[in-house]
Amino acid sequence: MRVVGIMSGTSHDGVDVAVADFSIEGDTVILTPFGAAEYPIPAELDNRVARAISGEPLDTLSFCRLDTELGQLYADAAERAISDIAGYADLIVSHGQTIWHWEELGRTRGSLQIGNSAWIAERTGVPVVSDIRVRDIAAGGNGAPLVSIFDTLLAEGRYDEPVALLNLGGIANMTIVGGGRTPVAYDLGPANALIDAAVVVFTAGAERYDEDGQRGSTGTVHDGLLSELLAHDYYGIAPPKTTGKETFGSEYLAETLAGFPDVAVDDVVATLTEHVAVIVATEAEKQGVSRVIASGGGIKNPTLVARITDRLGPVEYLTTAALGVPPDAKEAYMTALIGFLTVNGLGGTIPSCTGAAHPAILGTLTPGSVDRPFPDLSSSARVTRLEIRAEGGEHGSA
Repeated sequence: MRVVGIMSGTSHDGVDVAVADFSIEGDTVILTPFGAAEYPIPAELDNRVARAISGEPLDTLSFCRLDTELGQLYADAAERAISDIAGYADLIVSHGQTIWHWEELGRTRGSLQIGNSAWIAERTGVPVVSDIRVRDIAAGGNGAPLVSIFDTLLAEGRYDEPVALLNLGGIANMTIVGGGRTPVAYDLGPANALIDAAVVVFTAGAERYDEDGQRGSTGTVHDGLLSELLAHDYYGIAPPKTTGKETFGSEYLAETLAGFPDVAVDDVVATLTEHVAVIVATEAEKQGVSRVIASGGGIKNPTLVARITDRLGPVEYLTTAALGVPPDAKEAYMTALIGFLTVNGLGGTIPSCTGAAHPAILGTLTPGSVDRPFPDLSSSARVTRLEIRAEGGEHGSA
């Protein structure tokens, strides 16, 4: 089955699309990467997404417009990916854009992803799986980190000691797998979210992120600000847990920086970068992992990677490329995997990672054109592993 996965994350810095062929052999899902791309989000639409994520009230017209235009954007991305990469698709899986992750009294109550899938199905004629978080929440889970299913199937049984699969998006999350331990996953805290927010604020939007980590490398870490950041209550909550820009967004950054009005912009960025390195290294040490296997947009920031590797000390740092997974497309491949599991009637969550009472079959299925039947939901397989297989039969290796 050829599947197109579409993902726009908490950084909403682009629409990531990955195409893969999937099959099941015994208890193993075989994923053959077919290609990936990133498509830009128009600046005006991106600004409206950012305001919605920040909690700015939307009237019903504005909400309808945003949901529609994101659906059309994903339809554009799917159409381009099918034309430029896939050739054809049996299934499209759209994560949508997270606008709000509702937490109350230490529990996730709901999660809202928008970008109506009907626009994708109508444009391409291909069935679409979407809205993939809420079923896990309904089963008592956090609806995150969803990437834990990909990480666990990929790494389970490969390592004699526990390893951490780290994703550095807007929020940093980590899945701990191996060494005979029950897998666990959780959001560590902000990764790019606060760094990006600081750059946007200090440059009045002229810059959107710390390009090549230049500001972080130029600035000096402010110990007082770093201590204040690390004192947040979230870091004392036991996993599984999840967070987002609702907690670590522009409002939190402004409130925190109000106590440090004289810290220069590059020093703020350097401190926020160090903050990410500290929380990653702290959790890696707490979990006793032998290596950290990273992915996500944050690995493109050389200053952030240097600070993480320095803080990790003897713990090995590498990227998912060593496992055959392009680091900047892992979440898009994850989205494709979840959709493939869904249309085969298979659970897309690991309860010990999301906190749910049981594995859940995720998402809502939107039909394709009239001559495309719903995918077959008759699979009776039980899958425990994910194998990355290059075309020609080559395997991803650790």
